Amino acid sequence: MGIIAILMVLVAPAFTTIKSGTDVTSAAYTIKGALDTARTYAKANNTYTWVGFYEENVSNPSSPNSDTPAIGRLVMSIVASKDGTSVYDPNSLATIAPTKLIQVGKLTKIENVHLWTHTDAPSGIGSTLDTRPNVASTYCIGNSSPSNSATPFQYPVGNPAPAQQYTFVKAVQFSPGGEARINNNSNPLQRTAEIGVRATHGTTVDMVSPNLVAIQLGGVAADVIIYRK
Repeated sequence: MGIIAILMVLVAPAFTTIKSGTDVTSAAYTIKGALDTARTYAKANNTYTWVGFYEENVSNPSSPNSDTPAIGRLVMSIVASKDGTSVYDPNSLATIAPTKLIQVGKLTKIENVHLWTHTDAPSGIGSTLDTRPNVASTYCIGNSSPSNSATPFQYPVGNPAPAQQYTFVKAVQFSPGGEARINNNSNPLQRTAEIGVRATHGTTVDMVSPNLVAIQLGGVAADVIIYRK
């Protein structure tokens, strides 16, 4: 019974509510924490990990939900390959079987936040939001990018396969060496990838407040940097 209780603590959802635009920084650090956890686990256990990103309608207290617009509640899940391989066939990409994965840590939910594909053109010459490296949308996790992964995974995972609650079609993959790619190995290693975040008021995206954040991670070193106004 004690072991079961511990496992339940590990997979119980963690909730973070953004109370104001200024709290969007807290969301960014929560995302950074998930990325750091996944990379550390991949390297320590010589395996592949994935951080999945899913957004749903925050006005509906039930989660998961399929209400539109799918805005305002960000759900993140970290999973790892059981056998140390990338699990999927690189020549025939397909959904990753939940029986081949294990859950790493808690399912995380952040409310009043929206994934954002940047439309600005940062100069790439400095250390602020406006001067950060300019990342092609192909390598940005946001509301309109990247293309859905050909290797999505579900939550929860396990063997036997549990009933699917969430399907993650946007992800960051970490290799056993700690290299980061968007979705899977079909995407080339990039110098930088980005996850953009804006605050919301319910399902209304705050387009007025300057409180927007870009979380960038290096492809090789996978160092995570947070840029904000």
